[in-house]
Amino acid sequence: MAPGAIYEGHVGGPVDSTTTVVVVGAGPSGLMLACNLARFGIGVKILDDRPNKTSTGKADGMQPKTIETFKQMRLAEPLLKNAARVYDISFWQSTADEPLQRTGRQTHYPDHLVGASDPYILLAHQGMVEEVLIDDMESRGLFVTRNSRFTSCARVPGTGQLDITYQDISTNTIQKIRADYLVGCDGARSKVRTFIPDADLEGEMTNASWGVLDGVIDTDFPDLWSKVAVRSHVAGSILWIPRERNMTRLYVQLSFTDGERVDKTKATPEYVMQRAREAMHPFKLEWKTVEWFGNYVVGQRVAKQFMDSEARILIAGDAGHCHSALAAQGANTSMHDSFNLAWKLNLVIRGLAKRALLFTYEEERQKIAYDLIRFDAEHCKAFSQGEAALARNFDENIRFISGIGAEYSAGILTRHNQNITTKLQPGALQLPGKVTRFIDANPVDIQLDIPMLSQFRLFFFLPSVPRAKEFLASICDTLTSPASTLGQASSRALQSYTKNSLGETLSDEFVQPQRYTSTSTVFTVAMITQSPKSTFEIADLPKLLQDSRWTLYLDNTDTPRCTEKWFGILGEDDVGVAIIRPDGYIGSIDIWDLSASKAVEMWIEEYFAPFM
Repeated sequence: MAPGAIYEGHVGGPVDSTTTVVVVGAGPSGLMLACNLARFGIGVKILDDRPNKTSTGKADGMQPKTIETFKQMRLAEPLLKNAARVYDISFWQSTADEPLQRTGRQTHYPDHLVGASDPYILLAHQGMVEEVLIDDMESRGLFVTRNSRFTSCARVPGTGQLDITYQDISTNTIQKIRADYLVGCDGARSKVRTFIPDADLEGEMTNASWGVLDGVIDTDFPDLWSKVAVRSHVAGSILWIPRERNMTRLYVQLSFTDGERVDKTKATPEYVMQRAREAMHPFKLEWKTVEWFGNYVVGQRVAKQFMDSEARILIAGDAGHCHSALAAQGANTSMHDSFNLAWKLNLVIRGLAKRALLFTYEEERQKIAYDLIRFDAEHCKAFSQGEAALARNFDENIRFISGIGAEYSAGILTRHNQNITTKLQPGALQLPGKVTRFIDANPVDIQLDIPMLSQFRLFFFLPSVPRAKEFLASICDTLTSPASTLGQASSRALQSYTKNSLGETLSDEFVQPQRYTSTSTVFTVAMITQSPKSTFEIADLPKLLQDSRWTLYLDNTDTPRCTEKWFGILGEDDVGVAIIRPDGYIGSIDIWDLSASKAVEMWIEEYFAPFM
């Protein structure tokens, strides 16, 4: 039977359960999606064919953007406490005439190139990342349904629903779930992907083979606790990665050229260890313990489709893109696929956004996948060419590697203005900046302070609050008006969230989400001003801003100031306005004169009207 045939086939028999979204696969991508949906209060069931969660190995590197995402979700603390951090990379090389020696060292994420608030890679085995997401899910009443192998799905005639079947491996029985959406986060050999017509992976596979070892090493190599790229004339390339619990990960090249096919019998821990010893001579290299071993063959492929024509069946993570592991991109990109998709599903499922919003998922994340594949092919090639090529590749791609430079093209969510003069551009992530929260004088990070609650954020940067009173009054009246798109969406959202509230857990008592939903569950308004605190009171502001008192900030902490980072220098009669999407990307941004409140109101309306 051809892929997709069952999807169009006959549906019969009773269903065992119902939910809104079924997620297949409890790896980083599936857990990120399910965790966010549970937080948003969306019914979800997550299936995984494994009996237990990941306990060792697999993906191990969290890039700066992913660290920021976990901070925004208030989930980073266990990882920051227990994982290793890498701030630099050193290069070593041997030749026929020269023994192995260090040829260079550089900062991994230079501030002038990246500008990340966390300029390091956070290293921990995949199970540690999964555990953080699982713990949060379970605290909200969602548990992974294990020993459950997805088998098929079919459209329910006359509806937009799907009947999804899976095998309970422990009882060898077939179960059926009726749901509105199915998302495959089930890896490169995705079964869900076969139910999306014309969604095959396309691209190139090579024979380039790498062995991967996690363990505690006994060595006199001096750069053990840095990231190290080794180019040996006798045994190819090795990548050293420091890890948690005193461990080190070694990626060891098993094929000297992409075309060389490696005998599978050589893909063993013992053979990989011997290759590593040969490459690291004259340094001692022995293993006290080995926790995990893996082997992979390099390939760069992207699925032709990330969803079916009705956006009912979707894929994320490795189901949509495959590449090498050398630059620590797989789990990071996969989790950001899901982070992108989760809030869009929430708004569409709740009837707050048009179904067209879901189609931006494929547009945006497939673009990032192709960007990743192009980078990965160049990176693998540079790795085999030695320090100069690899260092150049890092410099040219370091913003993308960090995740900070993964940017979206123009679309209904990313509105570009040809005359834009701001430093921060639509489709890019917020730039980090320190500001002072007005209500309690706490210094906070502008990109982290507002929790991720599936809301858009409207940021107004004002050099002077007293000069902006008329502007603020007009803007606030329009944003809350029943005639505006946001006003209408807020009214519908109130009904939706009253009926089906955000997923709650005890830790939310520390986040206090109601501080950010007091005016609307669709958007939050924030004001950032360079005015001294003594020049205005909260009571002087329009009611919308009075109710948003936890998102009033003084731009008096950073040098340069946050305003300057985002907009450049603003005059006293200027206002910088940024529409920030629920995933932290800039939707639209511009600078206006304070006399142009009606033009700003129209600009905001024109942004939201096409999809809300």
